[in-house]
Parts: sequence; structure tokens; C-alpha cells
Amino acid sequence: MYRQASLGHVCADPKLSLVRGDVRIESAMKPLIAAADAIIPLAAYVGAPLCARDPVGASTTNHDAIEMMMRHVSPSQLILMPTTNSAYGTGDENNYCDENSPLKPMSLYAIEKVKVEERLMQHANAISFRLATVFGMSPRMRIDLLVNDFTYRAVNDRFIVLFEAHFKRNYIHVRDVCRAFLHGLANFDALRGQIYNVGLSSANISKLELCQRIALQLPDFTFLEAPLGKDPDQRNYIVSNAKIEATGYSTAYTLDDGIRELIKGFVMLKNSTYGNI
Repeated sequence: MYRQASLGHVCADPKLSLVRGDVRIESAMKPLIAAADAIIPLAAYVGAPLCARDPVGASTTNHDAIEMMMRHVSPSQLILMPTTNSAYGTGDENNYCDENSPLKPMSLYAIEKVKVEERLMQHANAISFRLATVFGMSPRMRIDLLVNDFTYRAVNDRFIVLFEAHFKRNYIHVRDVCRAFLHGLANFDALRGQIYNVGLSSANISKLELCQRIALQLPDFTFLEAPLGKDPDQRNYIVSNAKIEATGYSTAYTLDDGIRELIKGFVMLKNSTYGNI
């Protein structure tokens, strides 16, 4: 979809095999599903703007393909599903959310993920990871995610105007997302049948606080709070990651680590090439 060879760096691994196809095509997916011990369904239209631009593609990929997968998995097969903490929308009166908080999805992306999670948790051997907003450099780069986006603007434009700068969100490094799936596989019997928030507990911060953290590494970065206007993304929450941390999982990469690597990475990358929108 993005004309990238994002798995090129692991093709030397003799354990890797590749199939070029579409997760929505049942005849292609059925034999692949049957051959797997564990399934991590990563194919998705990710993010509200992309899903709004192509709602048919988003629904058939994010929802219908997973429903089809669920029809063909056996009870013994393991599924580790990435869902999203954006489904919280806003938290309680203190903007606080844990896995028992009511879901208030605001976008097609979040709505479809909620439906998928409900179906997933009917499977005997499933784990749902409600991922925080991801940041950091990766082979298939996303510049349109908030930390990545703000850092890109700081590197290239040196300024940003913030709407509703007090809105908070939780973040996590892309490598810590990978580590969460490895943790789930290694501890599957203890984690199965549960939903876990997966985020960086030290990074429940507002957009203004994020800019302040970026400015520590790029002192000439200027950010202004707009007195009028609304952010089209009205999510605002503080997320508890205590449940997965109690299982022995901990993050390894800080927000400052991610900002530091992004500053280096954006010397190479331009947004005309990388991003979902």
C-alpha cells in the first residue's frame, strides 16, 4: 500500500516466509490461518484521518477481515490483537481511564476497533492490547502521529500553533509495542482472555507538555496556544497501564529517547514520502 520494503532488513532470517496478498481475501487467508500457532493481525488502516478518507477500505480491512479470520481460527490458536486506547475518547471527571472504563469511540477507526475487540474476547485464547499513541523511528514510518508530527514540525518549521493545548494523551515507543507482543507470547497462559492498556506511564501528558519536552532538545522551537478554535481530535484522557505492568511488563524507551531519535531521523525524511495522510 505504501510502496515500501519494510521487511527488507529481516529477509536474511531463514525462519521468515512472505506471502503477497490481501487480508480481505478469504481464499488466500484461510490456509495461512490454519498453518499458524499464533496470529498477530497487524494489517489495518490506522488512524482517524485515513479511515475517514477511505471508510470502505477501512471497514473491510479493520473489521470485516478480522471477522473472517475469527470464523477460521481454531479454539487452540493464539491471537494477540492490537486495538487502541483511543476508544476511551475522554475519561471520567478526572480524565482517567483503565480497562474497566466505559468506551466512547469518536472515530470510525476507534468504533471498528471496539467491535473487533468485543468479537475477539469471545475466543478462548486471545489477548487485546489497547495501544497508546505510538512514536519513534521505524521501517514503515508514520509522521502523522502526534509525537512524530510535533517533532517533525520542530525540526523543519521551528514553530507550531496548538489548539486545546491542555488535552492529554498517552504515548508509547514503537519498540515497546513490539516488546509487548513478545511479552504476551512468552506469558500467554497468564495473560489470555484479558484486555491490557499498553502505554508509557510517564507519558500521560498534554500537547503543551509534549512541546515543552521537545524544546528541551530543540531550544529554538516556538509553540503558541491558540485562543480560539478546536482540535478536530477531541480525545483527552489519562490512561492507567498498571494492569500489564503487574504482569512483569515494563517499557524500555522514554519519551525523551524517542524525541532524540526522531530529531536524527527527520534529517533524512520528508513528509511528502512518509505518513498515512
